[in-house]
Amino acid sequence: MDEEVKKALKEFRLPGFETRQLNHQDLTLLSLLHDSQEASRVTYFNPHGFDQKSLLSVSRNPAFLMMGVFQGHRMVGYFFLRFFWNKKCFVGRLIDQPFEGKGIGRMMNSIMYNIGWRMGFKVLSTISRKNSLVMKSHANNSFMKVLRELDDDYLFVQFVEKK
Repeated sequence: MDEEVKKALKEFRLPGFETRQLNHQDLTLLSLLHDSQEASRVTYFNPHGFDQKSLLSVSRNPAFLMMGVFQGHRMVGYFFLRFFWNKKCFVGRLIDQPFEGKGIGRMMNSIMYNIGWRMGFKVLSTISRKNSLVMKSHANNSFMKVLRELDDDYLFVQFVEKK
């Protein structure tokens, strides 16, 4: 996995931003990023807790790959893959509002999808139809395939590699 992560982080870059795997020192920045968002922006983003104890636990879990996008010392984006034994992984991302529309989401997607695909995983996510921000950001995502509709207006989607 380490080689695929390094390869994807090197291959998919955005000028002016650093993208890397998170370390324990980054967890405070991640908590600050999450907590600084308007409540409406994180209503549907609940992959894990964002308090220090929860973040430390997640960071120690080998099933989670946590990455961040930085501009200087500021974390402006967070994204992750959560791997399962059945060769499926779930992905998610959060971008600080002032940094939307700068290509960060596309870069994060490219990194996440390619890590999963290159390791032979199905790359999946759940998306709430009520989350207009995420629905809008995925409207033109040519990799997204809706697998089925779930309860409470959620979609179960797969991001499929184009060959």
